[in-house]
Amino acid sequence: MKIAVNKWRNFSGKVLDQPITTLVEEAIVREQKAGYRLKICVGSDSQAYKAHVAYATVVVILREGKGGFMFIKNLKGTTKISTKERMLKEVAMSVETAYAICHILDRCNVELEVHADINTDPKFESNVALKEAMGYILGMGFVFKAKPNAFASSSCADLAV
Repeated sequence: MKIAVNKWRNFSGKVLDQPITTLVEEAIVREQKAGYRLKICVGSDSQAYKAHVAYATVVVILREGKGGFMFIKNLKGTTKISTKERMLKEVAMSVETAYAICHILDRCNVELEVHADINTDPKFESNVALKEAMGYILGMGFVFKAKPNAFASSSCADLAV
């Protein structure tokens, strides 16, 4: 499957031409009209390759007790980047997306969490960015989740990288 870079898509690969704000707002209206209570989680993950770094950001829309779905955006970046820098780039991508949609979620009374693919255990390399990532996300006023509770980044975005 060819991945569309810089465009949002659904999990089956269909490229969506609308901005994430429109996609999220339409999904919330549709799902709330169907009677679902919603929560939205935003997360990003990356994978370093020889020639580039692949990134994925996801917006996961959870229907309380009834599953969910997600929107995905893929990007490519340079390889000359440290682990800490890469983790913070993931967080910045998630925060940028969360900030773009937070006014819609406030208006529609939907909870928002920002998930970071950073391990809370110091034995893991990604832990070098934990304090900065937590400060950035909390400082922006969002609920912060890290591994093992950060499924949007560590599971959903991981599938999309």
